[in-house]
Amino acid sequence: MIVLSDLSGTLTKGSPVAGLAKWPGERQSKTRSRLYLASIMGSYLLTKMGLIDWSRWTAWVIGSALPLIREATPERLDEMSEWTVEHELWPQRRPDVLARLEAHRQAGARITLVTSVYQPTADAFARRIGADAIATPVSCHNGVARLSGELVAGPGKMNQVRARLGVDRVDFAYGDTVTDIPMLAFADHAVAVYPDDGLRQAALENGWEILE
Repeated sequence: MIVLSDLSGTLTKGSPVAGLAKWPGERQSKTRSRLYLASIMGSYLLTKMGLIDWSRWTAWVIGSALPLIREATPERLDEMSEWTVEHELWPQRRPDVLARLEAHRQAGARITLVTSVYQPTADAFARRIGADAIATPVSCHNGVARLSGELVAGPGKMNQVRARLGVDRVDFAYGDTVTDIPMLAFADHAVAVYPDDGLRQAALENGWEILE
């Protein structure tokens, strides 16, 4: 049995970008951390009001936050990722959804997180729940962290699943936003988790389970 799940919004209310932005304040520079968070607040509010497309804003902010890590190395990325999970993602986890995944795992399922979150951060969260992760790749060059591949989001999620897992269907899939619809449609049993309006409508039209 194969189970897919989104991460942000689905398994946790915490933000991986907020975690990355806060980490320099704990390890490198509080000023840079605060200035960055202040710089994105205006566009964040416009996004919440529906005036900026959420998926485009997310893609932009995921890339723009990485330079906050000074003298970036793979080891430093791992340190940031563990800190983000410990202080941002895990404290705001959704126990009800994680209980579902644990039940699948104990029944012998392979759990794979499929997410736009940075690969090291997704890996750190996945280790806590006995899962694998397909996420957005990050690399370091001359001390600068940057995205090193396409964002794993929307239809791109299923392209990665097909390439990495070699399957045409999965048993279960969990997601929380309209951008997860391609992944949910790929599953025999789709679960809309605390869905946004677009996903809620799609779940009602397709007879998908709604968990909230």
